[in-house]
Amino acid sequence: MRRLVPICALSVALALPSHAEEDTGKSLMEQGAELFFEGLRKEMEPALEDLQGLVGKFGPAMQSFFQEMGPALAELADEIEDWSAYEAPEMLPNGDIIIRKKRIPDEPEVPEESQEEADGATEI
Repeated sequence: MRRLVPICALSVALALPSHAEEDTGKSLMEQGAELFFEGLRKEMEPALEDLQGLVGKFGPAMQSFFQEMGPALAELADEIEDWSAYEAPEMLPNGDIIIRKKRIPDEPEVPEESQEEADGATEI
């Protein structure tokens, strides 16, 4: 019994400082999150360096483009209420850019020939 009491006291004394360190230090979740983000940063570093190179290469050209085309794009954005109603822009061989409106599946397709008669007169 005499040996048991000092051993228990020593065990409690050794356990208390480690428990106190856990309270003041970072939790396992915080340490895990830091390790995760550190690994992610190391993995993404080459891609970010490539991206910085592209920004250095194309940045001035894009800035010039937005300075010249910004007002026209703002007007276009004001006129179009729902961008999801349009197809992706398409460039024609002559350089024209067209943006087609998407077809609604329930909407019947009306051929243009039925609106005009063969002689060019429109039926009223």
